[in-house]
Amino acid sequence: MEIIVLLKQVPATETSVNIAADGKRINPDGVKWVMNPYDEFAVEEALQLRQKHGGTVTILSMGTNKSVEAIRTGLAMGADKGILINDPAAADCDGLGTARILAAALKTMSYDVVIAGQRAMDDDNYLVGPAVAELLGIPHISMVIEETVENGMIRCRRTIEGGTVVLEAPLPVLFTTQRGLNEPRYASLPGIMKAKKKPVETKTLADLGMSGEDIAPMVEILGMRMPPERSGGRMIDGASAAEKAEKLVNLLHENARVI
Repeated sequence: MEIIVLLKQVPATETSVNIAADGKRINPDGVKWVMNPYDEFAVEEALQLRQKHGGTVTILSMGTNKSVEAIRTGLAMGADKGILINDPAAADCDGLGTARILAAALKTMSYDVVIAGQRAMDDDNYLVGPAVAELLGIPHISMVIEETVENGMIRCRRTIEGGTVVLEAPLPVLFTTQRGLNEPRYASLPGIMKAKKKPVETKTLADLGMSGEDIAPMVEILGMRMPPERSGGRMIDGASAAEKAEKLVNLLHENARVI
């Protein structure tokens, strides 16, 4: 079975993020970059599928040279090889442009299952995975928390509002991961050492028969701004708990107008 994992490198949730001087992107200086957390589930599920059915696991990513670090993390977990699409013309493409690039790369590859995180923790748009499936003309199942592959079919349990639903689709298929699907493994020291020797191929848009015009963004970022700073809390004094509660209720009613 040929399994492809779509992976993105994102800022760590605990890192300090600042806005660049142009006001339209983040300043990368001092940012800690990691594998997108939802993509960790994708890598783990790919490794479990390989264990059950054999085959290979390939990491496919789009980004700068720094994205190789995230690919190496996937290789240290146990993936077999990596492919990075790195082209300056793709630096400012939107989610749909990213999907077009990844789909073009996949069209040059053999695959049975493509797995992606349900969303990236930076732009949070839920777009790339489903768009890739649409561009490839293959079935897509999102928010998967359980899957089995048998006799050329995949059977997935996915979350919906208020419950779950079970869906089936023929291979090849793309599905996206949800929390609860698995528990991603940590990269072991031997795995990290082996990852250094595993192949990571770099391609450009020209290698895929594409140009910057093919991924012209349909969404433009007009500006970014930090959320407003929260004001300090207000202490309510009083001789007793009842007096404090009365003052609190009055403030909520007269000032905040929430009751």
